[in-house]
Amino acid sequence: MNFHYEAREIEGQRLELADKDGIYFLGPSLTLRRCTVVLRVPARWLHILPSRFIDCTFEVKQELKNFPWVGAAMKGCRFKGRMSGCDFGPWRNYTEGWEQSSVEDCDFSEAQLSNCRFHGCDMRTLRLPRWPCFTILDPIGRSRELNSVQWPGRFGAVVVENLSTEPPSTVAMTFFAPLMAKRFGTTEEELKAAIERFDFIVH
Repeated sequence: MNFHYEAREIEGQRLELADKDGIYFLGPSLTLRRCTVVLRVPARWLHILPSRFIDCTFEVKQELKNFPWVGAAMKGCRFKGRMSGCDFGPWRNYTEGWEQSSVEDCDFSEAQLSNCRFHGCDMRTLRLPRWPCFTILDPIGRSRELNSVQWPGRFGAVVVENLSTEPPSTVAMTFFAPLMAKRFGTTEEELKAAIERFDFIVH
């Protein structure tokens, strides 16, 4: 069963996206203002087409994996819950309507982000999650500097050495230290000591 929210404006409502047998389409031409959107479905059952979200709260109740928020123009929104491999903001040429996306004045401080990227936005307007999450600002521009030092475990060889190959629109990348430590054979303490050397890594 498909659920379509399109070509309308909704204000002050709570939207529960929870039907395990349904596919949800937000957009096109949807505007949500001061709404709470509760997500309980996997990424493959959620599609965001060019839409606007203003002062909304997104409560991710089931980890959202590898989801592109490309197509969503978000201003003043708040995110809660676990997200991994997600992309926010205008990822150039990723899909039709990419240029309509944006992320501005949004609050991710209550979210757990892992391997998430921000594209083409002003990171100064965003509130980022703190440790054990950490965010590398301008990872492409800073890749040479980051590669000039030793990193614990395989984090340097797998992650840092490949920063220069990220999409050109990437302005920041956020990681979750416990997962990185487990995956790349190091500890959270060693990672924290490494990132504290750089003032452009938010933690």
